[in-house]
Amino acid sequence: MEEIKKVVGVNRGAGSVIPLEKGKIPPQAVDLEEAVLGAMLIDKKGVDEVIDILQGDAFYKTSHQFIFESIFELFEASEPIDLLTVSNNLKKKGKLEVAGGNPYLVQLTQKVASSAHIEFHARIILQKFIQRSLIKISSEIIENSYKDAIDVFDLLDEAESKLYDVTQGNIKKSSETAQSLVIQAKKRIEDISKRKGLSGISTGFEKLDLLTSGWQPSDLVIIAARPGMGKTALTLSMARNIAVLKEIPVAFFSLEMSSVQLITRLISAETGLSSEKLRTGKLAPHEWEQLNVKVGDLERAPLFIDDTPSLSIFDLRAKARRLASQHGIKLIFIDYLQLMTAATNNKSGNREQEISMISRNLKALAKELDIPVIALSQLSRAVETRGGTKRPLLSDLRESGAIEQDADIVSFIYRPEYYGITEWDDEERSPSEGQAEFIVAKHRNGGLDNIRMKFIGHLGKFEDLAQFDTSYEFPSKMNTEGVSPTISPNDFGEPSQAFGDGAEDEDTPF
Repeated sequence: MEEIKKVVGVNRGAGSVIPLEKGKIPPQAVDLEEAVLGAMLIDKKGVDEVIDILQGDAFYKTSHQFIFESIFELFEASEPIDLLTVSNNLKKKGKLEVAGGNPYLVQLTQKVASSAHIEFHARIILQKFIQRSLIKISSEIIENSYKDAIDVFDLLDEAESKLYDVTQGNIKKSSETAQSLVIQAKKRIEDISKRKGLSGISTGFEKLDLLTSGWQPSDLVIIAARPGMGKTALTLSMARNIAVLKEIPVAFFSLEMSSVQLITRLISAETGLSSEKLRTGKLAPHEWEQLNVKVGDLERAPLFIDDTPSLSIFDLRAKARRLASQHGIKLIFIDYLQLMTAATNNKSGNREQEISMISRNLKALAKELDIPVIALSQLSRAVETRGGTKRPLLSDLRESGAIEQDADIVSFIYRPEYYGITEWDDEERSPSEGQAEFIVAKHRNGGLDNIRMKFIGHLGKFEDLAQFDTSYEFPSKMNTEGVSPTISPNDFGEPSQAFGDGAEDEDTPF
């Protein structure tokens, strides 16, 4: 057997000649591109199988891109797709010759006999496209990494965003035509009209859902309040309603409390056992049974809690993208905004600019993932020094006016009993104990309102006030004295005693 020698190159003086085959060629599958396009031209079934997998940019050859785009246009117009219709369409657009002319189209149809295995071939083409996209993105990242003027965290976020786009199977276009956007908007309106109930994600609070029609995709919602007002309790109540009752995947980023503390509060709200009892573990046998039975739904709930302290906005965006990709989360809670960091090299210490950057990125995240983002925020001490009812105002938002600008909804939590106020400031002067007001102060796509809720302090949760209307206890002297009277039919007396016997009686109240 002859010995086979591998030729690496031929020396030419100081250098060497490297065979062309040793060079790097972008990942491609031109033969499969021809086969896929040929199958689409001869079989409608092939078009149906491939049209949702590929896009024009996925093809390596420019001529193939033009041919596919022409086929796609005919498909959208519900017109027949064959050799003649595609040729005419290309001719109308003046791209027939660039695409190779009629001889090349005929040649494509001769490449295959049927559309068998077309989906498999299309996925290989898509893989090659993703490889080329990764090479392009990597080259851009490498080039920008050598530039000192670019902030490293901005670069990191950009890289993460581009890679996330690739994982979704396509690269997002920079702009869209008004026509395509109108079609999308009409389709969305049609989908909403067919859908029963709300257009967004229900909060579990009836009046709030009526006002907002649920939390809407791509919205940034700010819920602000003073410390101890019940921000975490309200968002946990919402998260429970969404994840446990509706089984919608929810992400909860807690920068203040640990994940175990949060889940303990959820257990308290779910079981009706006070947080003090759960903290000490001193439960009666029936309470242990109650605990084991009622946490079942909570265990199965698609709720994801992250308690990373001092979380940067870029880390949050990266984690949110990962959760959206792996678990399909539909809503994000952040507790709370002021504990986040921008993680920049800016050492000026301008906290207002930092908060502005965080709120801007949260809005960008909501738009990118097309899900609602609910962020909690602290209010300034100006509320405490103000007289009157001490209802919060938009001007009380702490550290930055950008929060008000970026948010689609700005809301406040107000509990009068927090300030020792026992009555509401309405005409009825109704008691405010155990009640709160959810104030919608800014609503970009709807109206404003003050919605009253029931606050159950020992369980750390909020509920609809309407649920408690029938069981509300009116204060009386008998209750305060600890007397539990029993009422019998004899206690009501005769009808004549109530309405009189016809004679005038000064004591009759009517």
